[in-house]
Amino acid sequence: MSDLTQYLDYALMAMLFAVGIAIVRLRNLFAIVMLMGVYSLLSAAWFVSLDAVDVAFTEAAVGAGISTVLLLGAMLLTARESEPTKASRHWAALAVVVTAGAALLYAVPDMPVYGDAESPANSYVGREYLERTPEDIAVPNIVTAVLASYRGYDTLGETMVIFTAGLGVVLLLGFGTRRRDPKAKSKKGKAAS
Repeated sequence: MSDLTQYLDYALMAMLFAVGIAIVRLRNLFAIVMLMGVYSLLSAAWFVSLDAVDVAFTEAAVGAGISTVLLLGAMLLTARESEPTKASRHWAALAVVVTAGAALLYAVPDMPVYGDAESPANSYVGREYLERTPEDIAVPNIVTAVLASYRGYDTLGETMVIFTAGLGVVLLLGFGTRRRDPKAKSKKGKAAS
Protein backbone atom coordinates (compact mmCIF):
# COMPACT_ATOMS: atom_id res chain seq x y z
CA MET A 1 0.00 0.00 0.00
CA SER A 2 1.40 3.38 -0.97
CA ASP A 3 1.56 6.45 1.24
CA LEU A 4 -1.41 8.83 0.91
CA THR A 5 0.88 11.86 0.96
CA GLN A 6 2.26 10.65 -2.36
CA TYR A 7 -1.15 11.32 -3.95
CA LEU A 8 -1.19 14.76 -2.35
CA ASP A 9 2.22 15.44 -3.90
CA TYR A 10 0.93 14.38 -7.31
CA ALA A 11 -2.15 16.59 -6.93
CA LEU A 12 -0.02 19.59 -5.93
CA MET A 13 2.35 18.99 -8.86
CA ALA A 14 -0.62 18.82 -11.25
CA MET A 15 -2.01 22.09 -9.86
CA LEU A 16 1.43 23.73 -10.15
CA PHE A 17 1.65 22.58 -13.77
CA ALA A 18 -1.85 23.89 -14.57
CA VAL A 19 -1.20 27.27 -12.93
CA GLY A 20 2.16 27.53 -14.74
CA ILE A 21 0.49 26.91 -18.11
CA ALA A 22 -2.17 29.51 -17.28
CA ILE A 23 0.52 32.06 -16.37
CA VAL A 24 2.28 31.53 -19.70
CA ARG A 25 -0.92 31.76 -21.73
CA LEU A 26 -2.47 34.89 -20.16
CA ARG A 27 -1.89 38.47 -21.31
CA ASN A 28 -3.63 40.31 -18.45
CA LEU A 29 -0.84 41.36 -16.08
CA PHE A 30 -3.09 41.54 -13.01
CA ALA A 31 -4.25 37.95 -13.52
CA ILE A 32 -0.65 36.85 -14.07
CA VAL A 33 0.52 38.46 -10.81
CA MET A 34 -2.36 36.88 -8.88
CA LEU A 35 -1.65 33.45 -10.39
CA MET A 36 2.02 33.81 -9.49
CA GLY A 37 0.92 34.31 -5.87
CA VAL A 38 -1.24 31.18 -6.15
CA TYR A 39 1.75 29.32 -7.60
CA SER A 40 3.88 30.36 -4.62
CA LEU A 41 1.22 29.24 -2.15
CA LEU A 42 0.91 25.87 -3.91
CA SER A 43 4.69 25.54 -3.79
CA ALA A 44 4.62 26.30 -0.07
CA ALA A 45 1.97 23.61 0.45
CA TRP A 46 4.11 21.14 -1.48
CA PHE A 47 7.15 22.01 0.66
CA VAL A 48 5.09 21.35 3.80
CA SER A 49 4.11 17.98 2.34
CA LEU A 50 7.81 17.25 1.81
CA ASP A 51 8.56 18.15 5.48
CA ALA A 52 10.45 21.31 4.55
CA VAL A 53 8.41 23.70 6.69
CA ASP A 54 11.16 26.32 6.93
CA VAL A 55 11.35 26.52 3.13
CA ALA A 56 7.55 26.65 2.95
CA PHE A 57 7.43 29.66 5.30
CA THR A 58 10.02 31.44 3.20
CA GLU A 59 8.18 30.67 -0.03
CA ALA A 60 4.87 31.86 1.40
CA ALA A 61 6.33 35.06 2.83
CA VAL A 62 8.59 36.02 -0.06
CA GLY A 63 6.91 34.36 -3.05
CA ALA A 64 3.25 34.94 -2.24
CA GLY A 65 3.61 37.95 0.04
CA ILE A 66 6.33 40.42 -0.77
CA SER A 67 6.77 39.49 -4.43
CA THR A 68 3.06 39.82 -5.14
CA VAL A 69 2.91 43.25 -3.50
CA LEU A 70 6.02 44.45 -5.38
CA LEU A 71 4.72 43.11 -8.70
CA LEU A 72 1.33 44.77 -8.15
CA GLY A 73 3.14 48.05 -7.42
CA ALA A 74 5.26 47.68 -10.55
CA MET A 75 2.17 46.81 -12.58
CA LEU A 76 0.65 50.19 -11.66
CA LEU A 77 3.53 51.84 -13.54
CA THR A 78 3.00 49.81 -16.73
CA ALA A 79 0.25 48.84 -19.12
CA ARG A 80 -2.43 46.36 -18.03
CA GLU A 81 -1.99 44.04 -21.02
CA SER A 82 1.26 42.58 -22.31
CA GLU A 83 2.37 43.19 -25.87
CA PRO A 84 2.41 40.23 -28.25
CA THR A 85 5.90 38.80 -28.73
CA LYS A 86 7.55 37.49 -31.85
CA ALA A 87 7.31 33.76 -32.56
CA SER A 88 11.10 33.48 -32.65
CA ARG A 89 11.25 34.41 -28.94
CA HIS A 90 8.79 31.61 -28.14
CA TRP A 91 10.97 29.04 -29.89
CA ALA A 92 14.11 30.30 -28.14
CA ALA A 93 12.41 30.07 -24.73
CA LEU A 94 11.11 26.59 -25.56
CA ALA A 95 14.62 25.48 -26.54
CA VAL A 96 16.05 26.72 -23.22
CA VAL A 97 13.30 24.99 -21.21
CA VAL A 98 13.66 21.70 -23.11
CA THR A 99 17.46 21.75 -22.70
CA ALA A 100 17.24 22.46 -18.97
CA GLY A 101 14.54 19.80 -18.53
CA ALA A 102 16.61 17.21 -20.42
CA ALA A 103 19.64 17.98 -18.21
CA LEU A 104 17.53 17.56 -15.07
CA LEU A 105 16.03 14.29 -16.30
CA TYR A 106 19.53 13.05 -17.19
CA ALA A 107 20.59 13.65 -13.56
CA VAL A 108 17.61 11.88 -11.96
CA PRO A 109 19.09 8.33 -12.01
CA ASP A 110 22.13 9.55 -10.04
CA MET A 111 19.97 10.81 -7.17
CA PRO A 112 19.68 8.66 -4.03
CA VAL A 113 16.44 6.87 -3.25
CA TYR A 114 13.90 9.12 -1.52
CA GLY A 115 14.23 8.75 2.25
CA ASP A 116 17.45 6.70 2.11
CA ALA A 117 19.16 7.00 5.50
CA GLU A 118 22.56 6.29 3.94
CA SER A 119 22.34 8.97 1.24
CA PRO A 120 25.09 11.62 1.26
CA ALA A 121 22.66 14.27 2.55
CA ASN A 122 21.80 12.11 5.56
CA SER A 123 25.33 10.88 6.22
CA TYR A 124 28.53 12.63 7.25
CA VAL A 125 27.92 16.25 8.28
CA GLY A 126 24.12 15.97 8.44
CA ARG A 127 24.29 13.08 10.87
CA GLU A 128 26.82 15.00 12.98
CA TYR A 129 24.45 17.95 13.26
CA LEU A 130 21.58 15.67 14.28
CA GLU A 131 23.65 13.97 16.96
CA ARG A 132 25.57 16.94 18.38
CA THR A 133 23.01 19.76 18.26
CA PRO A 134 21.06 18.72 21.40
CA GLU A 135 24.35 18.57 23.32
CA ASP A 136 25.82 21.82 21.93
CA ILE A 137 22.70 23.98 21.90
CA ALA A 138 19.53 23.63 23.94
CA VAL A 139 17.28 24.19 20.92
CA PRO A 140 14.94 21.29 20.09
CA ASN A 141 14.48 22.22 16.42
CA ILE A 142 17.60 21.26 14.46
CA VAL A 143 16.89 23.65 11.56
CA THR A 144 16.49 26.61 13.93
CA ALA A 145 19.66 25.64 15.76
CA VAL A 146 21.65 25.48 12.52
CA LEU A 147 20.31 28.79 11.20
CA ALA A 148 20.56 30.70 14.47
CA SER A 149 23.79 29.30 15.86
CA TYR A 150 26.02 27.37 13.48
CA ARG A 151 25.20 29.65 10.55
CA GLY A 152 24.43 32.80 12.53
CA TYR A 153 26.80 35.07 10.62
CA ASP A 154 25.59 33.67 7.32
CA THR A 155 21.97 34.32 8.28
CA LEU A 156 22.91 37.85 9.38
CA GLY A 157 24.60 38.41 6.02
CA GLU A 158 21.55 37.16 4.12
CA THR A 159 19.32 39.46 6.16
CA MET A 160 21.58 42.42 5.37
CA VAL A 161 21.47 41.60 1.64
CA ILE A 162 17.66 41.48 1.67
CA PHE A 163 17.48 44.73 3.68
CA THR A 164 19.90 46.45 1.28
CA ALA A 165 17.91 45.25 -1.75
CA GLY A 166 14.67 46.53 -0.22
CA LEU A 167 16.27 49.87 0.61
CA GLY A 168 17.57 50.10 -2.97
CA VAL A 169 14.07 49.49 -4.35
CA VAL A 170 12.63 52.17 -2.05
CA LEU A 171 15.30 54.66 -3.16
CA LEU A 172 14.82 53.83 -6.85
CA LEU A 173 11.06 54.28 -6.62
CA GLY A 174 11.53 57.54 -4.75
CA PHE A 175 9.27 56.89 -1.76
CA GLY A 176 9.49 59.65 0.80
CA THR A 177 10.86 62.31 -1.55
CA ARG A 178 9.11 65.62 -1.92
CA ARG A 179 7.65 66.45 -5.27
CA ARG A 180 8.17 69.96 -6.50
CA ASP A 181 5.12 71.82 -7.65
CA PRO A 182 5.90 73.57 -10.97
CA LYS A 183 3.27 76.22 -10.18
CA ALA A 184 5.01 77.14 -6.92
CA LYS A 185 8.27 77.75 -8.80
CA SER A 186 6.60 80.06 -11.33
CA LYS A 187 4.87 82.00 -8.51
CA LYS A 188 8.26 82.60 -6.83
CA GLY A 189 9.67 83.87 -10.13
CA LYS A 190 6.77 86.32 -10.59
CA ALA A 191 7.02 87.56 -7.00
CA ALA A 192 10.73 88.31 -7.39
CA SER A 193 10.22 90.43 -10.53
